[in-house]
Amino acid sequence: MKSKKSSSVGVLYLKTYNLTLVFGWSYILLKFLQNDFSSPVEDNLWQNLKWPVIIFQHAAFLEILHAVVGLVTSNPALTIFQVLSRIMLVDGVLLATPSSYAASSIGVPFALLAWSITEIIRYLYYFMNLNEYVPYLLTWLRYTLFIVLYPIGVSGELLCTYAATQYAYSHPEAWSYLLPNSWNFAFSYLYLLIIVMLTYIPIFPQLYLHMFSQRRKILGKDSLKKAH
Repeated sequence: MKSKKSSSVGVLYLKTYNLTLVFGWSYILLKFLQNDFSSPVEDNLWQNLKWPVIIFQHAAFLEILHAVVGLVTSNPALTIFQVLSRIMLVDGVLLATPSSYAASSIGVPFALLAWSITEIIRYLYYFMNLNEYVPYLLTWLRYTLFIVLYPIGVSGELLCTYAATQYAYSHPEAWSYLLPNSWNFAFSYLYLLIIVMLTYIPIFPQLYLHMFSQRRKILGKDSLKKAH
């Protein structure tokens, strides 16, 4: 999310936004590390982190607006997908099913750990970029840690979504609109979850390889000279 040359007000807003998200996700990571993992996941991890995650994950909706109005140079379509995929997991999976299903999945700590570290680095990178000084270490972390964090995060998201399908399978009426009805229209929450999981098959490799391409571009020989 590179900022376009804009008014000082716009730059100040973006700096405030990014720095707020750095502190927000740092708080989430701190709460994560302080969590008592000796007790069942659903009894503390998601319950302890639920509201901070809801608040700071939904704050990412503003990134769509930033891209659409041209405040930053990010691709609007890609931004929409990246934001909505996370929102879908929070709203459509973790909050939409009882805590004994998705919220108690082993995928929750995987997803939250990967998300928090990734977002701290990402938003700090954006903030420093707006200040026209990005330490090389921060650049290296942004374009290297994804190699491990991205698969961990995606695995966590898929495990949570799979756990939600177990609930949807045993409760076919949950969040669904079944036939027969006056509208002659049907919607299946279970099928939606399955479709969401299947979309990871074509999309994840493309985004992952794109990040490697960006890594070669940013951390390549020429970029290293610029970084120093």
